[in-house]
Amino acid sequence: MIDYVTVVGGGLAGSEVCYQLAKNGIKVKLYEQKPNNFSPAHNKSELAEIVCSNSFKSNLHTNACGLLKEELRILGSLLINVADNVAVPAGQALAVDRDRFSKTVTGELEKMNNIEIVRKEVGYNCKIKLKQLIKNGIVVIATGPLTSDELSKEIEEIIEEDKLHFYDAAAPIILKDSINTNIAFKGNRYEQERKKDENIENWMKRIKNQEESYINLPMNSDEYECFYKELINAEVVNLHEFEKREIFEGCMPIELMAKRGIDTLRFGPLKPVGFTDLRTGKRPYAVVQLRQDNKEGTLFNMVGFQTNLKYGEQKRVFKLIPGLENAEFMKYGVMHRNTFINSPKLLDNTYNLKKNNNIYFAGQITGVEGYVESIASGMVVAKNIIAKIKRKEKIEFPRETIIGALANYISSENDNFQPMNANFGILPELDKKIRDKKMKNEKLGDRAIKTLHEVEK
Repeated sequence: MIDYVTVVGGGLAGSEVCYQLAKNGIKVKLYEQKPNNFSPAHNKSELAEIVCSNSFKSNLHTNACGLLKEELRILGSLLINVADNVAVPAGQALAVDRDRFSKTVTGELEKMNNIEIVRKEVGYNCKIKLKQLIKNGIVVIATGPLTSDELSKEIEEIIEEDKLHFYDAAAPIILKDSINTNIAFKGNRYEQERKKDENIENWMKRIKNQEESYINLPMNSDEYECFYKELINAEVVNLHEFEKREIFEGCMPIELMAKRGIDTLRFGPLKPVGFTDLRTGKRPYAVVQLRQDNKEGTLFNMVGFQTNLKYGEQKRVFKLIPGLENAEFMKYGVMHRNTFINSPKLLDNTYNLKKNNNIYFAGQITGVEGYVESIASGMVVAKNIIAKIKRKEKIEFPRETIIGALANYISSENDNFQPMNANFGILPELDKKIRDKKMKNEKLGDRAIKTLHEVEK
């Protein structure tokens, strides 16, 4: 029998883990570096501090994040309960008074006899080292997307990786079923071009039978120029100063690349070489490529489209690309400071480290993205630690639920792993195909809730 569980990091995920464990009679020692040391984005001493928007997104079940919140309500989440109690008017969304939220969560954890909060930093050159904590038993690492350099060094050694991912430079991800197949065509560069001695019928047949690793969107000159003008004039997000120093070392936002000249993209990510436009039988003026993003082939990312455009601008501008006029964006492109591990290689679907089953990761460091998603990962970790201590089998949440689908996403083989938020694209398809989006989402939501209730019986 262990004396206590160690949790490193008092953010959203770490706070949920602590509460769930303590509620089940398990002692917890929580290490939190604030207020002695702050990340570049934090400035308050309370736990579960919200540093960006105060919105927890939609409450509707036809929205994936809304469905995830309902799943967490069923499971008895402290943080979602607190969010509901300190909500401010926001229409169909759940938005909170951020100060009341953090203070309430902190107060709830401080009054629990099973939780000891240690306000000290953990890390390589610190008095308290992660490796020593691990020797004492079960440890949960929930240090978030701004994990300190000192702690990152220790994590690297423990997971035996040369480095963590120090920022998230990800392109938008699109639901495959929302792509216009009358315009888009599948195939790889050069393999897709028609040979000189090949007739049209044989060529068309070969193209249709090609692997779907890429979907290609051809553009003529007018379409490209329209897209280009809107792209270079679109609004971008304001980055923190610490992000500006780090983020452009390895790649460049597509809108910044475009500003170098109207043809820059046509010699870069939109180069048309090796393709034939199926509408004309000729090489297109430009080509946008979409690459398969998950094993099931339901999600595709826009190759080379890492961006700092505001989300609304991404939706407006990228829908100008032929074939994406009705695109459903499962995730928008981002370029910001975000420390995360290569979870598909390192973790199982309970967020447990494969190389050491006494170590768990939770929160955005695992590659889940968003407030509610972080809380959900903490819930999965807590449930599994409780099961481990009680010598029961690990709890794998069904993929039909959002909480289970996220756990499956971060633990499934993926050569191009990037953080992911809750979306319906990561759920298994319904038995019967439904074209109406709202009706389909309702069915997916009903199935998730029903499945979770059956598991919880």
